[in-house]
Amino acid sequence: MPMARTLSALADDLASGRTSSLALVREALARIDAPDGEGRLAFIKVHREAALIAAEAMDRLRAAGLAPSPFAGIPISVKDLFDLAGEPTTAGSTVLADAAPAERDAPAIARLRRAGFIVMGRTNMTEFAFSGLGLNPHYGTPASPYDRATRRIPGGSSSGAAVSVADGMAFAGIGSDTGGSCRIPAAFCGIVGYKPTASSVPREGAFPLSQTLDSIGPLANSVACCRVLHEIMSGAELTQEGPTGLKGLRIAVPQTVALDGLDAHVAASFARALDTLSRAGAIVTEEPFAGFAEVARLNAKGGFAASEAYAHHRALIEEKGDGYDPRVRMRVLRGRNQDCADYIQLTHAHAAFVAAMREEASAFDVLAMPTVPTIAPTIAELAEDDEAFTRINLLMLRNPSLINMMDGCAISLPMHPAGEAPAGLMLARAGGGDAALFSIAAAAEAALASGR
Repeated sequence: MPMARTLSALADDLASGRTSSLALVREALARIDAPDGEGRLAFIKVHREAALIAAEAMDRLRAAGLAPSPFAGIPISVKDLFDLAGEPTTAGSTVLADAAPAERDAPAIARLRRAGFIVMGRTNMTEFAFSGLGLNPHYGTPASPYDRATRRIPGGSSSGAAVSVADGMAFAGIGSDTGGSCRIPAAFCGIVGYKPTASSVPREGAFPLSQTLDSIGPLANSVACCRVLHEIMSGAELTQEGPTGLKGLRIAVPQTVALDGLDAHVAASFARALDTLSRAGAIVTEEPFAGFAEVARLNAKGGFAASEAYAHHRALIEEKGDGYDPRVRMRVLRGRNQDCADYIQLTHAHAAFVAAMREEASAFDVLAMPTVPTIAPTIAELAEDDEAFTRINLLMLRNPSLINMMDGCAISLPMHPAGEAPAGLMLARAGGGDAALFSIAAAAEAALASGR
């Protein structure tokens, strides 16, 4: 893996003249093109010429003192889920290849471009964002950076976004998160992934999975990087809320569901992380959070993802269903299991769940749990085994989905010892707590880094 560089470090290098946007774009392209790399699998489309032209323009603007932001000229990647002007939005599928080109960028991406970020291209993803594993039979599956010879899953659905950052093909990736699609690949690829309060970033121009649960978030090399990107995409500068350190911080570790089935590596990494936070002054307590057991019941018929995806895909799947990934098509078609009464009851039960979990979480500064319960399995063991795919997909989505269902915000931080298999620590708060969560996560990141 290349040395991880933060957006602030890159901004300093650009401002001082130690590097240029053109040099950064050429470096990213070299990593994308590396014959032994993952570029052809991580990207569905590379904006080679446009990125080089934009880099030259940003360098000229900076030389004239007119750079639109300190981050102008930094390469990023964009998940194939987002509208980019002049291109069809294919959402990791082939059935949308003949879709009309987007008339304009999705608002979140347009805001990043206005800040001067350079889009290197469209990254691979689980078709229609409907899996947490990252496998794609149409475009192939990029491997996570750990133990690459074995080829382990990158996590999904923002698979290419995570790999692009981990491999230095971009310095941040923009993804979406409906049940963990930013946090799961971040955990498997050893980087940071953020799921904001869903309403905070506009979702227009992003191909929908579930309008109830979808959110737009960044994947990057640090908490501060994710904060910068979130502030730009949300259009709102966050206040400096919450603690600047960990002393006295109240951390709740939910005992219901979230700790089930941990493998030895994740369990040891999580215990070590909690011990590190505790020694830094945090007050770590085990709490029931029994309401988390309710999520499985809410999703028994497929939940919001299946019902809302089916409503969106019904006509397309009738016309081109044979072109879908069969595993995705099966999950979409589960939406037929719900009638109007089921959906109305689900919305009422969901509202009650959100209110109850918000009240329970309010007694603490942050919730902590493993992002995913195991290290990344191999691509090969899941590619041909439908039973294993379904079982492991549900397992990896389990913890992140708890936070989506409570309309919260959450971040995944690397918590594994350096050189070992990636494992993610998820910190979460109720919806609207983004500013405080970033402050807490930054303090936790610093403590964990000192102990890795």
